[in-house]
Amino acid sequence: MEQDCFKKVLRERGLKVTNQRLLVLETIAGHPGEHLTAEEIHGLARDRYPEIGLATIYRTLQVLVELDVIDKVSFDDGFVRYELGDAKKEKRHHHHHAICRKCGKVISFEGDLLETLEEALYDTEGFIVTDHEVKLTGYCRDCAKEKQEDGRSL
Repeated sequence: MEQDCFKKVLRERGLKVTNQRLLVLETIAGHPGEHLTAEEIHGLARDRYPEIGLATIYRTLQVLVELDVIDKVSFDDGFVRYELGDAKKEKRHHHHHAICRKCGKVISFEGDLLETLEEALYDTEGFIVTDHEVKLTGYCRDCAKEKQEDGRSL
């Protein structure tokens, strides 16, 4: 069923359905909640298609990002990462991340926390926000608990 959905999304965006595009989408979808680098996607994809090259992965990722099929994210760790977007949403800017400063755990969460700010910006400046990214850094529950048990301040 997932492959049929991917084919439909690609066709709706005017893209040819290719094995490489399906492979990249299926690879990302097969790792929900993870934020994979191009190299990680390549390594996973090679398990199914050993002949696929890294350059093909990069080109495919770029096309899929440009057409809002997948999202490109950065957690300020020197890597660009990718995750499956929600192709059904008209406005897709409600997906955010909290990143633990100690263990690097990434917590994805949803919610339009900036709706009031966006409306105020439009009302005062006529600026229409089409996208935003919220990245919160701090300590996950486990790391915060560990620090508190050790008597260290956060």
